[in-house]
Amino acid sequence: MRTVFSGGQVFDARGRTVAEADVAIEDGRIVDVGHHLDGDRSVDATGRTLLPGLFDCHVHIAARHIDVWRLLQTPLSYRFFETARSLQETLRAGITTIRDAGGADLGMKRALEDGLISGPRLQISVVMLSQTGGHGDPWLPSGAEAPLIPTYPGMPSGVVDGPAEIRRKVRELIRDGADVIKVASSGGVLSSGDDPRHPQFRPDELEVMVTEAAAAGRWVMAHAQSTIGIKNAVRAGVRSIEHGIYLDDEAIDLMLHRGTFLVPTLVAVQGVIDAAAAGAQIPEPSLRKAREVKEAHSDSFRRALAAGVRIAMGTDSPITPHGRNLRELALMAEQGMAAPEALAAATQTAAELLGLQDELGSIEAGKRADLVLVSGDPLQLATLGEHVEAVWKDGVEVSRGRLASPSAA
Repeated sequence: MRTVFSGGQVFDARGRTVAEADVAIEDGRIVDVGHHLDGDRSVDATGRTLLPGLFDCHVHIAARHIDVWRLLQTPLSYRFFETARSLQETLRAGITTIRDAGGADLGMKRALEDGLISGPRLQISVVMLSQTGGHGDPWLPSGAEAPLIPTYPGMPSGVVDGPAEIRRKVRELIRDGADVIKVASSGGVLSSGDDPRHPQFRPDELEVMVTEAAAAGRWVMAHAQSTIGIKNAVRAGVRSIEHGIYLDDEAIDLMLHRGTFLVPTLVAVQGVIDAAAAGAQIPEPSLRKAREVKEAHSDSFRRALAAGVRIAMGTDSPITPHGRNLRELALMAEQGMAAPEALAAATQTAAELLGLQDELGSIEAGKRADLVLVSGDPLQLATLGEHVEAVWKDGVEVSRGRLASPSAA
């Protein structure tokens, strides 16, 4: 059955423009974009805009919050049910594709693909690789361990040291279903025992990760906040720098030369501060670091943007709640990114980062029919999340707000 969205506007992710057009979909694909199109069914898009299905390139969909004490009181299996809820909330926000940065496993991905649960399509990293004492090491001064995501079959520990161990661990993660390898090449904010200004893993260790991942057709994404940690990761050949808090001119030049993407997650730092204000048990060192890095993070983003680094949207949810992902777009705009460019960061550029540009990221004939219908001005990013009315994934309506039912043509 051919469905036509008529009378509205379409966001052109390639041209960064919004213009009047109809869109026809059939068998899960976009088959035509133009004017006065005919179909078997019609969706009245008058006064609304169609966006391509949006991407979030950095989420932790299997975590519901960052309150460690609450996590320690939560049964393991309960988290799987929470994940189903988080996936649905993310989908309702217009996010039809996500890249999970640690915590989602192969079972979750297959449950989505087989229709057992509803949510965005999913690329998984399984778990983040961390050196001993690094950003992903859950060790506490008491001698206990408090991982945000506990280990279980198919979710191994990511703490690893030395090229030989790393090679084996990358192979294990690929066996466990990882679509991408995630590494911490610097300290971080939420890990209270390390410093985001310090590098982690040596260059030879990072090179082994990238080489071994590439042998299996995978890329590497790097949690990288430290200036040296960013440069080490880029030189090793990672696909994307996540966060990029302490960029300098050399790091930016390296990213431009290598074609490395930046996934800034501007909303994450504020999310830590907001979570603590709402009562979450955040260790004081982590809260202090969140306050300290905020301005440096914004400055690095502005300079990367001005230099022309390719930027894709990511949020680090649940540091801010799942379903509120579009807050990141408003923050990018506040830091100087033009609204059409911000939308492209969540569509075309994000699709390129994930290697899905031939299938997703823009509204063009032949691509998958992932569509988001929004009311109001789509370039008013501060309120965009409030105006998502309906979402289609592969031509199937998966979320509906105030939109009237489609009618027969």
